[in-house]
Amino acid sequence: MKKLHGLDYTIAFAGNPNVGKTSIFNNLTGMHQHTGNWPGKTVSNAYGKCSYNGKNFLLVDLPGTYSLMSNSSEEEIARDYICFGNPDLCVVVVDATCLERNLNLVFQILEMSLNVVICVNLLDEAKKKSIEINLELLSDLLGVPVIGTIANKPKTLKKLLSVISSSLENKNNNLTIPSKLKYSPKVEECISMIEESIKSKLPDEKQYLSRWISLKLLDENISINEALKSNLHMDIDNDSDIQEKLNQIKSNLNDEASSITSIRDSIVSSIVSEAEKIREKTCIFANSKYNLKSRKIDKILTSKKFGIPIMIVFLAVIFWITIAGANYPSSLLSNMFGAIQDKLLIVFYNLHIPEFWTNLLIYRYVSNCNMGRLSYASSYGYFLSTVYFA
Repeated sequence: MKKLHGLDYTIAFAGNPNVGKTSIFNNLTGMHQHTGNWPGKTVSNAYGKCSYNGKNFLLVDLPGTYSLMSNSSEEEIARDYICFGNPDLCVVVVDATCLERNLNLVFQILEMSLNVVICVNLLDEAKKKSIEINLELLSDLLGVPVIGTIANKPKTLKKLLSVISSSLENKNNNLTIPSKLKYSPKVEECISMIEESIKSKLPDEKQYLSRWISLKLLDENISINEALKSNLHMDIDNDSDIQEKLNQIKSNLNDEASSITSIRDSIVSSIVSEAEKIREKTCIFANSKYNLKSRKIDKILTSKKFGIPIMIVFLAVIFWITIAGANYPSSLLSNMFGAIQDKLLIVFYNLHIPEFWTNLLIYRYVSNCNMGRLSYASSYGYFLSTVYFA
């Protein structure tokens, strides 16, 4: 890709949905990728060009995803590009207002990439909620550069480009080493049993993936086998050495009344626990009750006592709008157009507008307004129900 475009470096942009990742991508490249706040909005990689300090970058906007567990096509696309697309650097965009939730993806990418920059976006929204983040401490804890940005402020994006440029220049000097998450002793023991076998099968330039692949195999991630076969010609399913180690791990777990499921739960638990610790160390909430109102509303709407009755009331209102309620605005429109029909006919006659257009624009439209109330009500009710359940 770099040679094809004659560019110097390839930069991958990853992040959760609705963290401003695509907005940063658009502002850096001058493109107009559509932005949205639903998971999987970007379902394929988007490419754009950017220049800084005489260097030309190819920027790749990966699909927004909450993790890289490969439970969806978006996760697989992002995972495969980071692991096998050979980007020179991966920028992980996180939301400053909910850092803890975003760290889940950060930890996973730190396992599978050697050159990472963390972009803490939405600092303006964090300021409104009286949230302060110690970016220097966050950088020390994660072992990678961290920069704060506001997507629509060019000054902050220039700082991001400066950090990206510095990281690329220092890439071969190993000045920054991403922190690897330490799991429970049992998980670490399982990783050590299989990692060396995996590393010996990997190409030299991909041996840093051995720990991450070990975790995926322990998690019984099926799609990783196909990804390794397609991209690295590494057939895990037919590798007797690796399969023997995996069977030995399962046997040991059974002897200890444990299981692969408990290993998976332990991995997730370690990620959640570490994310919480880092948030406590780096985030300062001047107003700890900034989202108290939202939490109270959520507690009521999702409670067993009030949630179902509230849902029934909403459905009843939607059905009423669908059957009868929307007829009222439709009737008002019909009466309004009926009242001005004669006046419109006079105007059309004085302007010498052909009879064809008069029939089409006045008689037929007013007739549709009078006869199409039920259709209007149904469409309106369907629209409201779609919005509610979405």
